[in-house]
Amino acid sequence: MGAGMARRLAGAGFPLTVYNRNPERVAAFAQFGARAAATPRDAAQEADIIMSMVADDPASRSIWLGDQGALAGAKAGAVLVESSTVSPAWVQELAAAAAARGCALLDAPVTGSKSHAASGELNFLVGGAADALEKARPALAVMSRSIVHLGPTGNGAMFKLINNFICGVQVAALAQGLVLVDKSGLNREQAVELLKNGAPGSPLVKTLADRMTASDFTPNFLLKLMAKDLGYAITEAKRHSIDLTTAGSALAVFARAMSLGHGDKDMAAVIEPLR
Repeated sequence: MGAGMARRLAGAGFPLTVYNRNPERVAAFAQFGARAAATPRDAAQEADIIMSMVADDPASRSIWLGDQGALAGAKAGAVLVESSTVSPAWVQELAAAAAARGCALLDAPVTGSKSHAASGELNFLVGGAADALEKARPALAVMSRSIVHLGPTGNGAMFKLINNFICGVQVAALAQGLVLVDKSGLNREQAVELLKNGAPGSPLVKTLADRMTASDFTPNFLLKLMAKDLGYAITEAKRHSIDLTTAGSALAVFARAMSLGHGDKDMAAVIEPLR
């Protein structure tokens, strides 16, 4: 995701510095005119907009905080954009650290896949101050087809977890449904077409049904990341005295797949242990 976003920025003429924990992944950006940074702090120095796209709370924390973290190199007035799917609790902590540095934070996770990142068709779900969003908007615009301001800090992260929790439940239900189709002797091709074109046929179901049927688990959205998002959603819901029972059931399906070695495959692989 981050690679596609960075290429969009470079292609639009933004001066760009790139950091990745794997130096080999940074080297490819030299052909786009980007400068390779040795640390997040180095990457952030002199930047007006500092963006992060990583896997989870611990990865985000390691990128932003500490002596070599991006925040240590950020200049006053810079806008921080956290586009990872992280917890609202961590977003609030990071926002406080940013404010202490004289910076503004936008929690701006995205919907879309790697292909959408590469083609500039992501949807940004933004929490934070409106003036900070306006400063970052020109950069976000070249990576997106929509930018939705959802209100104050944390709202972007919260909505993204709700979005992904519902998606995770759909994926688990689809996997169980397709296995039931096979075990009951129904015609799989006929059943899949009816599901895709009937009431259950969301864009996600249409895409994942084909991947599950073809056993194509080439990573597009990692199974382990969906499990992480379900867990974050369950934790956040508990803070609001809500028990996400469907998320718990879906997480159990994903956890079983992870325990059998499918975590680094596409989330469509959640069907494999059920088979």
